[in-house]
Amino acid sequence: MLIRFGAYLLLVFIASASAVLAETKVVPQNKAEIQLSFAPLVKQTANTVVNVFADKQVERPSLTGDPFFDEFFGQQLPNRTEKQSSLGSGVIFDTSGLVITNYHVIDGADNIRVGLADGREFPAKITFQDHRLDLAVLHIEAGNTTFEAMPIGDSDAVDVGDLVLAIGNPFGVGQTVTSGIVSGLARSKIGEGDFSYFIQTDASINPGNSGGALIDMKGELIGINTAIVSRDGGSNGIGFAIPVNLVKVFIASAKGGQPGFIRPYLGASFDAVTSDIADSLGLKIARGALVQSIVQGGPADKAGLKAGDVVTAVNGRPVEHPDALTYRLTTSGIGSSVKITFLRNGAEQTTSMTLDQAPEGTPKDERLIDGQNPFAGALVANLSPRVADALEMPTESHGVVIESITDGSPAARLGFVPKDIIININGKDVTTTAILAEITQDSPTIWRVEIERDGQRIRQFIR
Repeated sequence: MLIRFGAYLLLVFIASASAVLAETKVVPQNKAEIQLSFAPLVKQTANTVVNVFADKQVERPSLTGDPFFDEFFGQQLPNRTEKQSSLGSGVIFDTSGLVITNYHVIDGADNIRVGLADGREFPAKITFQDHRLDLAVLHIEAGNTTFEAMPIGDSDAVDVGDLVLAIGNPFGVGQTVTSGIVSGLARSKIGEGDFSYFIQTDASINPGNSGGALIDMKGELIGINTAIVSRDGGSNGIGFAIPVNLVKVFIASAKGGQPGFIRPYLGASFDAVTSDIADSLGLKIARGALVQSIVQGGPADKAGLKAGDVVTAVNGRPVEHPDALTYRLTTSGIGSSVKITFLRNGAEQTTSMTLDQAPEGTPKDERLIDGQNPFAGALVANLSPRVADALEMPTESHGVVIESITDGSPAARLGFVPKDIIININGKDVTTTAILAEITQDSPTIWRVEIERDGQRIRQFIR
């Protein structure tokens, strides 16, 4: 009996020590603990999660779409306009009525309304947005009304296996709470944004949950529910949330009055470390971000990085793949100095890098090309790392780029598209918008044009 009692005390001690070390994260020990309720957490957070209703006017083709029918009536029937509605969720993060949601929930919306858990509805307006992050900030227009705000946690403290709750408005049925665990971290290649770094959960997430909250057992926001993997549009237990540490940086930019979200510029390109690459470099694990190329004079060059290096950590946080590197640098914030850990010839080294936005370098010098030439109707600019970043192009691109094209213009009819880089016209290199404007004043019989599109050179002869 004494031995068993002593063993019991030892087990209690070990369990208590494990609980302290795990910061209160413990496996349920008995049936009573398993039957504990999430209701207190729900009551604590429900009023901070809202429904987002977004309406926009879209233009549809005429009802017939039949050229013979249009000719019979002597004219083409006008396109019809109809209202399109989308439904999502959002999280109040400031008592003044600031709401974080997904960009795709409010994309193109003419009218936005926010519904609270208590049934109240208010109009809202977009104050900050970024489609590449798939995030947007709304402001509830409710005068001096004070709202409950959800506490913001730390997504870097999240572990696989942690219990979580997802709160949102799936399929418009009303506020719904689902439970699950964190199924994975640092998930990449999810969605269409350029920050592919997600928390994976098996808590049920369905259409309408987008923009809603993923919370931990402290009742703190750890992610914004964004996407699912599904064959039929419903939940299959694979959902993804934008980590709240990225949301924090986005919110800080919104509150700081910046015209748009600023990303850190590295002056380098990276690739994933495959098993073959890991073998060729003598690496034990296929992980990290492989440096492909370095821009001379850029931050990565100044930090001493070279092509062939493998970045494995930022400020001690692991870098699983290139998207994770982008995430780690972005969440560090512009102006901060970060410690980069990398492998070179099998040896681990460290360096530091100060994060800043992409430089402008060459003045943008935007020009709208007019006249009788193939590029009439194109808005062009000189490429710099900053312009390239804004256009979601490789920051090492250079030359003259098409930013936008007027519908129905010669440039549009000839098939030119935004992001086309104009290389050469009639044997003359196009290095600035001023040179392009001068060349397009000519009137040759044939225009010999060379452009670069998605890394491919295209040559055309235009009469």
